[in-house]
Amino acid sequence: MTLTPPKSPPLPFALPKVSPAAKARALRLVEALRKTYPDAHCELDYKTPHELLIATILSAQATDVSVNKATPALFARYPTPADYAKASPQEIEPYIKTIGLFRNKAKAVHAAMTTLVEKLNGRVPETMDDLLTLRGVARKTANVVLGNAFNINVGFVVDTHIDRLSHRFGLVPPDTTVAMVERHLMALFPRDSWCRISHELIFHGRRACVARMPACADDPICREFGKCCELPRKIAKMAPPLNVSSTKKRPPKSK
Repeated sequence: MTLTPPKSPPLPFALPKVSPAAKARALRLVEALRKTYPDAHCELDYKTPHELLIATILSAQATDVSVNKATPALFARYPTPADYAKASPQEIEPYIKTIGLFRNKAKAVHAAMTTLVEKLNGRVPETMDDLLTLRGVARKTANVVLGNAFNINVGFVVDTHIDRLSHRFGLVPPDTTVAMVERHLMALFPRDSWCRISHELIFHGRRACVARMPACADDPICREFGKCCELPRKIAKMAPPLNVSSTKKRPPKSK
């Protein structure tokens, strides 16, 4: 007897219409990303759903590297949601003070874990609606937790890397908001791969098509799907040559 996989939760909004050609192009992009980054994964370190939730809250406007440096001591000191609820934000602060906005994040972590304990039986919820009731959790954080901790694809993670690449690769119309970027990506890509594709895009955004002056002119993915390196090349051509003699002493001004 084979078990029927659980049905995917219904989407809370309508998705934009995309053409078959756009979907086919998106699938070619996925194939290229998958060949280049076969081991793409969530780069936040965690062992349990609540640790992933905390790490994702801490990662807002911070790097995964900085979060991963702070969380081992934090997770060791507070192993369960109840341990955070018993503490205070001020007691949590020293463990995350190396991360930006640590005071507000300590309050968010404490409040989120307290809600888990008092209203959700100490368990991280497996629905978007319940996750969004937690302090410090918006759709991006909820999508990270649902996709990675529970293999539930109810939305598409849109961080700064995915937002940037979505525009550079022409996956969304110009001036598309972050909220609509998510909907366009949901319409373009197969639902059962939303979480995995988000990791592949983030890997490319961190390793090749970076935000400032991307050095990916020779990257095959960028060459085929984007024109993100044309502007830096033009800027380089227009920039004046370095004044190599600038360290020399200037002649004295004539009186």
